[in-house]
Amino acid sequence: MPRILSISGLRGVVGDGLDPEYITRFASAFGTLSNGGTIILSRDGRSTGPLVKHAVLAGLLATGCKVLDAGIATTPTCGVLVTHHKAAGGLQITASHNPSEWNGLKPFSPGGSVFDAAQGQRLIDLLESGRFAYREWDRIGSVETLDDPAAAHIARVLALVDVDAIRRRRFKVVLDCNHGSGAVSTPGLLAQLGCSVHVLGGVADGKFEHTPEPLRANLTGLCAAVPEHGADIGFAQDPDADRLAIVDERGEYIGEELTLGLCADFVLARRPGPFVVNGSTSRLNSDIATRHGCAFHRSSVGEAHVVARMQAERAVLGGEGNGGVIEPRVGFVRDSFVSMAYVLAGLAARGGRLSDWVQSLPRYEIVKDKLTCPRERVTAACEALRKTFADATAIEGDGLRLDWPDRWVQVRASNTEPILRVIAEAPDAQTARELCKSAMSAVRNAVGD
Repeated sequence: MPRILSISGLRGVVGDGLDPEYITRFASAFGTLSNGGTIILSRDGRSTGPLVKHAVLAGLLATGCKVLDAGIATTPTCGVLVTHHKAAGGLQITASHNPSEWNGLKPFSPGGSVFDAAQGQRLIDLLESGRFAYREWDRIGSVETLDDPAAAHIARVLALVDVDAIRRRRFKVVLDCNHGSGAVSTPGLLAQLGCSVHVLGGVADGKFEHTPEPLRANLTGLCAAVPEHGADIGFAQDPDADRLAIVDERGEYIGEELTLGLCADFVLARRPGPFVVNGSTSRLNSDIATRHGCAFHRSSVGEAHVVARMQAERAVLGGEGNGGVIEPRVGFVRDSFVSMAYVLAGLAARGGRLSDWVQSLPRYEIVKDKLTCPRERVTAACEALRKTFADATAIEGDGLRLDWPDRWVQVRASNTEPILRVIAEAPDAQTARELCKSAMSAVRNAVGD
């Protein structure tokens, strides 16, 4: 299994491509790029986390870095800690939603955001050159363990909302952490918001009870638990807790796409301003921006691209349709804590049930699929799609997106996995499924899957 190295960081299967020597080299490059400064280090709950952590420490200490060890913490917490401690950067040890055998490293800039293209390329160039700034024995770095690393993050989130109003609703919440890093601090956040919480997978040991990506097919347990416990809402995090999917009070999966839509509907009504999403995110968000008289912008897919466009437009909110909401006042990183706080605040302000709020929003159906595809076949896949749907308006630059007045389909290579993603959206589920199915068929014929 090959390693996946990109501007977004590093991923691979431990023991099959992701070895301690390479991890140490990556950390040495990062430490060199950071000029031996202060680095936040945290990890999700995977069983390989300690192995990766110690290999990372070797590289960071060898390049003179002072490491602030946050232990098991969420990815957005890592980003917040970088700015809170005015650090030179951060490294989150995680493979996000990938299966248990995977792990990786996600680097953060001094601004607490993921690396942009230029920063990522500098890191890759340095890694490949091997020109690391190792220090003499008496100038190596040090390690300091942080107490209550999530406190600063939670404080920023609570400052966004009317905490007393949320507490008065006494929400019942089922939280599915799925043994990821969210288990460490998310129950505490919800408790501070006055919620009664039933936790699924509440030990951060990486022993996932279901496939870790928070999609409908993987959340049948959460969907059953919400009505069983008489809860108002169900929340599902991915292993590093930057993404959030939501289940309503009836046990209906309302998805990741609506996480951003609900938050935008709440925020833009109270704090109008530019709103940025990526090119694979639901048209629902454009409608919500229009509803509240806000400028709407699309970026290329990828958290770094969304952040860059948000900064350029001075956006008040941004995010991705995979359940990743980005709130600049907390940090330029996808954040499930922010999503939970805004959705609960919206429910507290509106009254009524979550399903009622969902029904008030524009309705689209989005279907996502994927297939294994070598990178050298991506161009052929895009061309096949263009020929299949010759009547559509083609938008290039992020794979290929084909638009009609009432629907769209996109094919693009993943930045973090050796797969090709196919996404289709239409006003109804049948049309979206048929569009996605046709696109998948064209792509399979082109790539020989």
